[in-house]
Amino acid sequence: MEKSAEKDFKTGTTTVGLIAGESVVLAADMRASFGHIAYDEESKKLYKITENIAVTNAGSVGDSLTLIRFLKSQASLYEIERGTKITPKAIVTFLSNVLNANRYYPYSAQFVLGGINDGPEIFELTPFGGVLKREKYAVSGSGTEPAMTTLDQNYKKGMTETEGIGLAIKAVNAGRKRDVFSGGKSVAVMVINRKGIRELKETEVQKFLSKKPQA
Repeated sequence: MEKSAEKDFKTGTTTVGLIAGESVVLAADMRASFGHIAYDEESKKLYKITENIAVTNAGSVGDSLTLIRFLKSQASLYEIERGTKITPKAIVTFLSNVLNANRYYPYSAQFVLGGINDGPEIFELTPFGGVLKREKYAVSGSGTEPAMTTLDQNYKKGMTETEGIGLAIKAVNAGRKRDVFSGGKSVAVMVINRKGIRELKETEVQKFLSKKPQA
């Protein structure tokens, strides 16, 4: 039997989104994997869509970037046509329709989308267009299990933005430690609130990573 010339390369990551106070915190590892190879240790996995909406991506980089371009152009067109900014729910609906329309030849990508409408909102999207609205937190990628366990054990309502940032970094870092496809130079973090989107500097992230766990 002839072997197929195509190889099924696994891709992996750990991405997290959570609600903390009036903010959404998105975080992701920075390793791009290609099969068993750590292909890039400073890969970008957080993308700004509008001034108050951003996404994390897991899966195929090419598929993810194509869809992110769709989202950015649709958001701009929506604002021009309607004279108002697009909401996270509207963006999610558009992306869900695109993914579902291609379900027989699907995009190999999964997203966590966060943004501000009347309040902070988080959604998960599957490659086939399934939408899950999350009231607390969302996780995607091959590092889901350790990240989810960390969030289950430590998340609490009424967290401050700073506490949320710390927990998101801790959850992604759990994936970096236990999932062979997650890793990278550091943890990338975006904070979304009514002031807009702020991306944390590596030095800021390092302060959270270097904190000793409380006894």
